[in-house]
Amino acid sequence: MSIKVLCVIPSRINSTRLPRKPLLLIQGKPMIQWTYENALRCPLLSELVVATDSQEIADIVNNLGGKVIISDEPFLTGSDRVAAVARCYPTMDVVINLQGDEPFVQPSMLTALLAPYLAGHTPDMTTLATQLLPEEYNDPGIVKIVSNLQQYALYFSRANIPYQRQTSSAPLYHHFGMYAFRSDFLQTYAALAPTPLELTEQLEQLRALEHGYQIKLCPVTSRTIEINTPEDYAKAQHFNYTAE
Repeated sequence: MSIKVLCVIPSRINSTRLPRKPLLLIQGKPMIQWTYENALRCPLLSELVVATDSQEIADIVNNLGGKVIISDEPFLTGSDRVAAVARCYPTMDVVINLQGDEPFVQPSMLTALLAPYLAGHTPDMTTLATQLLPEEYNDPGIVKIVSNLQQYALYFSRANIPYQRQTSSAPLYHHFGMYAFRSDFLQTYAALAPTPLELTEQLEQLRALEHGYQIKLCPVTSRTIEINTPEDYAKAQHFNYTAE
């Protein structure tokens, strides 16, 4: 099935834990450049745009020949910023939110996000899940997912979920914060009021669940380094990236 896909990379200049994060050099190249160039490797994207509040970030992308939309509006989440950009592309079927701090994103991961839509299904939104490792159970920097039997998310949390009162075969998922939205639903999402659990956990996807919408999980085996802390940044300097 042929679909038109817009991929937006929201990239704010300010970060609490890593100041000016998108401009930090990883193996000699700015983080935002890594993210942009690796997204560009996915052949399914019809348009790729960086959405930022920074002229410095825009200059890097412009020098790469990329498209940028600058806005200093204080969006609550990356998906809210993506929705604003998507309104400029009304003919798109699906919109991807690829965070700017995913420098090692694999093209295959973006393909996995799109798989349900390519198969003719129309979920509200999709996101990526991979197997949770034992050492990640109690790490609040790793978002965990509980799903139903049809692989739709029941809940996302920084806490160790599900609580394992006894040994079971319940799947344990690590969440990667990339999303694909059916284009019309993205505008619905952006119009929804922020929700208590979203604000408590600081997880934007909970807004959709709390308002009664569904998020389809797309399994992947690839693992990347999400750059959230100085420790993540140090690991990225030695990460061996090969596009899949």
